[in-house]
Amino acid sequence: MTTAVRPAEEQRHALLRTARDVADDLAADAVARDRAGRPPVDETARLREAGLPAALTPPGPERGADWRTGCAVVREISAADGSVGEVLARHYAHAWSARFYAGLLQASDLEEASVRGQWLWTGSVGNPTPDDDAAGPDLTLRPRGSGYVLNGRRSVHTAAAVADRIVLDAVCTGTGDVLVVRITPGAQGVTVEPAHDRLGQRVAGAGDLVLERVAVTPEQVLGRRPHDEESTAPFTALAEPALRLALCHVGLGIAEGALTEARDLSRRGRSYRLPGEDPDLLLTYGELASAAQTATAVVDRATVAMARALDTGTHLDADEPADVAALVATAETVTSKATLHITARVLELADAPGLDRFWRNARVLTAHQPVAHRLRAIGEHYLNAPHRVPAAVFR
Repeated sequence: MTTAVRPAEEQRHALLRTARDVADDLAADAVARDRAGRPPVDETARLREAGLPAALTPPGPERGADWRTGCAVVREISAADGSVGEVLARHYAHAWSARFYAGLLQASDLEEASVRGQWLWTGSVGNPTPDDDAAGPDLTLRPRGSGYVLNGRRSVHTAAAVADRIVLDAVCTGTGDVLVVRITPGAQGVTVEPAHDRLGQRVAGAGDLVLERVAVTPEQVLGRRPHDEESTAPFTALAEPALRLALCHVGLGIAEGALTEARDLSRRGRSYRLPGEDPDLLLTYGELASAAQTATAVVDRATVAMARALDTGTHLDADEPADVAALVATAETVTSKATLHITARVLELADAPGLDRFWRNARVLTAHQPVAHRLRAIGEHYLNAPHRVPAAVFR
């Protein structure tokens, strides 16, 4: 007797099949596109043609993807092309912004419009830190009429020139509040300066946004970003860890892609040592496969916890975001180490043009992750729990 597959499971399987098809397409010319290092115009067109930007939005009636499915899609794409994987990861995380800062009711119309228009999201939203006041804001919102005028400069890691919506936070000069807003790259006053000659993630479309007197309407304001952790609502506190966890799936995908490509090359005899003739090579592959599987287990545990927290929504317990953030920090620490190790070692195992792109992509992706700082934060949470430790400490 066979068990009927629920519609939700059918949709998940269909979406993952689509992701695998897109990944195969991206893998076919990944080396050439990496060398060219152009903005991801063609790549985002492929994503839209497959319907992935619309599919990777928060779940709702007849639309969107749950957190675990969305991350699985990101990992699949990242194994073929880490740059495009990061584009999709940041899109998915920022597509949740309206829920994090405006609430579910206000977010519904925006998410439906995003699905209809196949909007691609990107952005850069900070997290409350003690240094905020000392450093001064890089983006400001000056009240004008019923809206605002946005000025300043901000770096974004993906799709700077090709995204449909960009999420940013800026300080209101009238009230001092930090507001989260959405803008379009083509709006008057928005200039994009692409990042050239990057070491890795060269097709992600990173760049600087230069904003000069950009009009922001009240409808473009998603909500207020609290000044400190204590005043942050539990569900809003998930915003930053959710983005970091999505990027863990990018790193894990890069590691899996590197290991798979090296294995395939070895099977075809394009390695420095043939597997059947050198036990040390088998030992190395065993070590690297184990490292990838260990990282997968840690990331999956954090993903399940994040999915549960997102499903809970505004009823989230006040202490739970810190617990989730600790798991995310652990996932980052383990994945960063494993990804860099795997992508470097495969260069010793197989010889093929473009294999180095995995290490370069991993290096750029993990460059801004302070491992020692995260380990101290994990230790503080482990030592002091169940006392609440703000999620922002894991930044």
